[in-house]
Amino acid sequence: MSARPDPADRRAAPIAAVVVLAAGGGTRMKSARSKLLHEVAGHSMLSYAVDAATAVEPQHLVVVVGHQREQVQAHLTDIAPHVRTAVQAEQKGTGHAVQCGLAELGELAGEIVVTYGDVPMLTGETLKELVTTHREAGDAITVLTAHVANPTGYGRIIRDDDDTVARIVEERDAAEHERRVTEINSGIYVFDAEVLREGLGQLTANNDQGELYLTDVISVARRSGGRVGAFVIEDLWQTEGINDRLQLSRMNAEMNRRILERWMRAGVTIADPATTWIHADVDLAEDVTLLPGTTLQGATSVATGAVIGPETTLTDVEVGENATVTRTQGSLASIGAGAVVGPFAYLRPGTILEAKGKIGTFVETKNARIGPGAKVPHLTYAGDVVIGEGANIGAGTIFANYDGVTKAVTTVGRYSFVGSNSVLTAPVTIGDGAYVAAGSAVTGDVDPGQLAVARGRQRNINGWVARKRAGSKTAEAAAEASASSDAQTQQGDQS
Repeated sequence: MSARPDPADRRAAPIAAVVVLAAGGGTRMKSARSKLLHEVAGHSMLSYAVDAATAVEPQHLVVVVGHQREQVQAHLTDIAPHVRTAVQAEQKGTGHAVQCGLAELGELAGEIVVTYGDVPMLTGETLKELVTTHREAGDAITVLTAHVANPTGYGRIIRDDDDTVARIVEERDAAEHERRVTEINSGIYVFDAEVLREGLGQLTANNDQGELYLTDVISVARRSGGRVGAFVIEDLWQTEGINDRLQLSRMNAEMNRRILERWMRAGVTIADPATTWIHADVDLAEDVTLLPGTTLQGATSVATGAVIGPETTLTDVEVGENATVTRTQGSLASIGAGAVVGPFAYLRPGTILEAKGKIGTFVETKNARIGPGAKVPHLTYAGDVVIGEGANIGAGTIFANYDGVTKAVTTVGRYSFVGSNSVLTAPVTIGDGAYVAAGSAVTGDVDPGQLAVARGRQRNINGWVARKRAGSKTAEAAAEASASSDAQTQQGDQS
């Protein structure tokens, strides 16, 4: 083994590569979807691994894929097109996986970081500290470790008398006294490239699983005189992998707890953290209040003084200052400053509610722009509409936007009034300051200042119930009422 670079030179040099191991079967997840694409706080597990790896600014970043690799590769193309992939067609152990990854990169000099695709809590900051520790100690290999109360299932760190790492033993291969060791291997390492290359070349499958263990590179390095160090992390969650739905649930709960704590410390009131869920990319201002049962997903942002909830789910929604959103579901929508939404509103994509506007009870909107101070208070479907400033839409109004073939837009002008129980059949334009009478079915434009009445003239047919519903309770009630009315008329005449 040739001499390694001076530590000062190592500190200045870039990381040669990060290899992310993501080829495992994930069978315990019991899913047609790759385990790595399951989400924690709104992001795939793999995306966290790629972000952490990218933070150390490597010259090369390769993800080793295998099981359900078409899904994984497509996802990487979407979220991280700069990442290369290598295929581990057969699962022959972690050592073999790293061999597959390095085969894509050619000859490397410097350091190589190896991490996993299913450790979403691992941060880029931790990887940077791991690299710094490795360089300052002049190690051939540095492993990320942690002390856990119950190390069952983990590989154990076996230290030498000088406190360096002598070897890592997998639990199934460990002796009884080794199983009592509480320092565990996270599976995350920094290797000198030459040390890793030589170690991988000497691996054998002489173990219980018949696989090539990456941990055996440590023994190879030690025999060659290399020092193996450890970076012990206190945050155990950063070493936790996810293998099944139970672990996924636990990880989501812990990630959410940390997100909520961060926002509360930043000035957000969260009335009931036990029922509040916030994704990692959500942005909240000071003095926002989140009431019980609130879920904020995607790139939702909420401005100062807004109150969200209770029982509200918003996905990719922008909420303005001092707005109120109650018992509402919304996605890809914008809510202006001082606006009021809900309760029981459904904001579909393309909804824009401007300042001090209102979308009220049992209202559904889609591709709807509702102007400043305009109100859609209750029991309305408003799809493909533009509603001007100060307009009022009466209860039960339907914007009939679809004729079975195409969708068209309805425009309601400034300070216009649409009466209750009206149907506006698109495309129509209601001019500024116009009125639509209650119960109208509007099929043509209404000019500014006009009143549109589009309904049949009322006609009352005498004796219809007696003829068509004879013998019914309705007919009996009608007869009694008629007799009473006749008697009152006679008394009036006599007086």
